[in-house]
Amino acid sequence: MNNDSQMKALVREKYAAIAEQSQTQNATSCCGATSSCCGDEVYNIMADDYTKLEGYNPDADLGLGCGLPTEFANIKEGDTVIDLGSGAGNDAFIARRFTGEKGKVIGIDFTEQMIAKARANAEKLGLNNVEFRLGDIDDMPVTSNYANVIVSNCVLNLVPNKHKVISEIFRVLKPGGHFSISDIVLEGALPAKWKEVAELYAGCVSGAIQKQVYLEIIEATGFKNITLQKDKAIVIPDEILANYLTPAEIDEYKKGNTKITSITVYAEKPAKDERNCCEPGSGCC
Repeated sequence: MNNDSQMKALVREKYAAIAEQSQTQNATSCCGATSSCCGDEVYNIMADDYTKLEGYNPDADLGLGCGLPTEFANIKEGDTVIDLGSGAGNDAFIARRFTGEKGKVIGIDFTEQMIAKARANAEKLGLNNVEFRLGDIDDMPVTSNYANVIVSNCVLNLVPNKHKVISEIFRVLKPGGHFSISDIVLEGALPAKWKEVAELYAGCVSGAIQKQVYLEIIEATGFKNITLQKDKAIVIPDEILANYLTPAEIDEYKKGNTKITSITVYAEKPAKDERNCCEPGSGCC
């Protein structure tokens, strides 16, 4: 994983495979949050329970999130909402519950298999104002100043260039719009060898950055009223750690100061851009 394109190819391959699994396979092979079993994957160990939220559709829930951003997103009837890394459509369908028929929800995902799954789910639900677009979230197929709200669930950590994707979120939000995003961040250093393990990158662990750096990127991009809506510790089971670390390394990791957390962050795009920036698309903002 020496460059951004290799990392993206890795994530696309892994999540395409997940999209083609049955729900039963996905839950039992990935150590789901409510499962007592535990395989050698890390995709589902962070998931929160969506089942009590209005608009929940079990066919769209692959258990791949690390929070409940739609619960905190202050979505209003008639809003235009974009879900970044929309997968099979779970958060998009819950967002649709808030926007109603007058609003619009767009899911963006760069995995063709996930887009196909989400579109099939939308068709079964008969929702004509939920759309799924194939594309990169760090280069969104959306015009500027378009969305009232952006949500995302455990996806930004999979994007190699965090600055670029946060800048894209700023570009696409309307002035006065806001986001609520759940993501994995770190406090302290991960074991060095984890950076070279493909599964730990695609599983949202080794692609995460320091919590303070993450928040600083959001602030530097121009967002205001940055609020930490939820902060949840993530504990990786010993059964999974054993796939990557020796018993001595596991003990050292547990005694260290490393903390893996799922955070849900809210931030607003100012109604007036006062950053004294150059033209959009020039790369200076």
